[in-house]
Amino acid sequence: MDWRTVVTRLFGACHAIAADGEFLGGMAVFEGTALAVVGTTNHAAVGVDLALRQARAVLATIAEHPGRPLLLLVDTQGQALRRRDELLGIHRAMAHLGCCLDLARRRGHPVVGLVYDQALSGGFITSGLMADVCHALPEAEIRVMRVPARVTKLPEDLLESLSRTNPVFAPGVANYVAMGGVRSLWGDDLAAGLRAALADRDTADRRAEEGARRGGRRAAADVIRRVLEA
Repeated sequence: MDWRTVVTRLFGACHAIAADGEFLGGMAVFEGTALAVVGTTNHAAVGVDLALRQARAVLATIAEHPGRPLLLLVDTQGQALRRRDELLGIHRAMAHLGCCLDLARRRGHPVVGLVYDQALSGGFITSGLMADVCHALPEAEIRVMRVPARVTKLPEDLLESLSRTNPVFAPGVANYVAMGGVRSLWGDDLAAGLRAALADRDTADRRAEEGARRGGRRAAADVIRRVLEA
C-alpha cells in the first residue's frame, strides 16, 4: 500500500508527513494525540545517509517532544549493498539508528512499528523490530533472507522443506506473526489498529513469549528464561 494512502486512512488531513526521496518524516494528530512519524518508502535501500537521517529525526523527537509517541512506517528492501556505504561503516550507522530507537523507548516514548509494504533484512531489524511492538498490513512482505540464501550453507531443497514446517526458515508476514516478531495484522480499519497499539502501554518485549504461544519459536522463551536464571 502506498504511504500516502496509509497516512490518509490513519490521520485524514491531520498530518504534516512528507517524503523526501526515500525518507518519510513529520508529525500527525491522532484522536487528539500528537505523534512523530519516521520511516521509509519506495522499497528503500537503507544506507548510511538514510539510517542517520532517521536517527536524527528520532533524537529530535526525544529532545523537543518528551514522551511523544513515535510511529515507524516501514518499507525497505534492507541495507544498501554499496561499496560506499560499506566503507563509511553502514553497520555502525544502522546500529546507531537502533540505539536511538532504544533510547526513545527508555525515555518513555511509545514506539510503534507498522510494516505497510516491504520489510527485509537489516532495514527491518533496525527499525520495526526495534519498536516496542511491530504490526503489519496483511499484504506486506517480510523476510530476513530468501529461502535459497547462501549464508546458511544448507541445500536449497532442505531449506524449502524446512520452510514448510518451521516459520523460522520461511518468509511471509504470517510466519513473522507466528514467531512473535509481528504482534498483529491490521485489517481495513487502520485507525482501530493504531488506537489499540497506543492503548497497549505494556512495553515489555513479549516477542519470545508470543512466539512460543503461537508455535513459531518454541524454545526461545525458555532459553532466555534459563539464561537469566543461571
